[in-house]
Amino acid sequence: MAVNTERLFKLLNSRGVSGDESEIRAAITEIVRPLCDDITVDTMGNLFAHKKGSGKSNVRAMVCAHMDEVGLIVSWFRDDGLLEYDTVGGIDPRVLVSKRVKIGKNNVPGVIGAKAIHLQSEAEYHSVLGHDRLHIDIGASSAEEAKKLVKLGDYVVFDTEPELFGDDCVCSKALDDRVGCLALISALEGTYDCDFTAVFTVQEEVGTRGAAIAASRVKPDVCVVLEGTTSNDLGDVPEHLRVCEPGKGVAVSFMDRSSIASVDVYKAMLRLGDEQNIPYHIKSFVAGGNDAGAVQRRECAVATCVLSVPCRNIHSPVSVASLNDMQAQADLVKAYLTQL
Repeated sequence: MAVNTERLFKLLNSRGVSGDESEIRAAITEIVRPLCDDITVDTMGNLFAHKKGSGKSNVRAMVCAHMDEVGLIVSWFRDDGLLEYDTVGGIDPRVLVSKRVKIGKNNVPGVIGAKAIHLQSEAEYHSVLGHDRLHIDIGASSAEEAKKLVKLGDYVVFDTEPELFGDDCVCSKALDDRVGCLALISALEGTYDCDFTAVFTVQEEVGTRGAAIAASRVKPDVCVVLEGTTSNDLGDVPEHLRVCEPGKGVAVSFMDRSSIASVDVYKAMLRLGDEQNIPYHIKSFVAGGNDAGAVQRRECAVATCVLSVPCRNIHSPVSVASLNDMQAQADLVKAYLTQL
């Protein structure tokens, strides 16, 4: 089955910076409502889609993917009309210069800028521009004029249209973690013996906050986390430091900086990949973290494993991932749920 690119683009085009996930949550709710038995949203904003099993299994399974994306938030108005901002989630300032953005619910257009290169001192020229040396230009000539268009606390999203290119690649903002959301929706299209709760979590990018609350609510026996993760395969990077690579299938993680995979679940993923010819490779470098760490440490002690789609240029306006890897992620999580 090919990836539903129309559905993928709908997810990618929906805004959902951490703490402001209402638009992406509404888009997902519209898609999953006919696929599950009931839908609830908690106070924090996590979306729970419950699918009853056949009753042949007593396992209570949870699969989660975070809805939120990295972005910016307006923090001050400069006298000259430029906007100061703070980051929401981890963003390298080097990916921001000269990028188009949309601000607030009215999608006010803006451009991220910096001091012109020919006006920079030698020290500035040879150093990385930090966030404190960048600004957002919305065409206002004064703080008073800027305040008529945007407000303090308005969220800022990358103004990037998703695009297919190459043999099977897509370039877009928010691939982390709309790829996981896409796979989770696909999982809801299956039928299983176990009870299965799909959780589209919030605020992962600012500390995996939603997942911690969700796990305490669901109290699952096992949880699979669906992620977009960093690929470090460009340039002359040694093979053992490449982490994972687009086009090689879903990346199965044995450990990261926030969690260690349950041995049984991890081995089951590798076995199912081999038996069902689902393309996968093992994530080769221990780094980063995701919702699995928050879930694993809940009072209910959950067995976890993470399945990731490798993404180049992650947390940028132009992340790149493989459609085939997305399909492999969906296929493997469905295969795992089927055998529970």
